[in-house]
Amino acid sequence: MKIAVAIVAFILILGSLGAAFFFLMRDKGKSSNTVNALALRVGLSITLFVLILVAYKLGYIHPTGIRT
Repeated sequence: MKIAVAIVAFILILGSLGAAFFFLMRDKGKSSNTVNALALRVGLSITLFVLILVAYKLGYIHPTGIRT
């Protein structure tokens, strides 16, 4: 389940980046659609990071370390 949530969040972040690229190519930077899509991407990335920190603090995820 944890992996599925991370994959969905990653796909949403990449989708927002793709939307920003689409708006940039279509509008040539004349509208605020590109800025809005990039702001959404940043917001999603920060939210994912905060959720990972909260999950670590609550004990839902654990670091595995480097095994040699």
